[in-house]
Amino acid sequence: MLNFTWKVFAQTGNIDTYLLYKEILREMEENPETEKEQPANPDVTVS
Repeated sequence: MLNFTWKVFAQTGNIDTYLLYKEILREMEENPETEKEQPANPDVTVS
């Protein structure tokens, strides 16, 4: 999820997406055992 969110932000520059990325990152730092990072799916395209 984190990688996907970053890729969407990088392609769109949308500030809301960046804030979502930071929120996910903060939650992962607070609770590292709750969600393991999954690799981004390279087959997903962002339009």
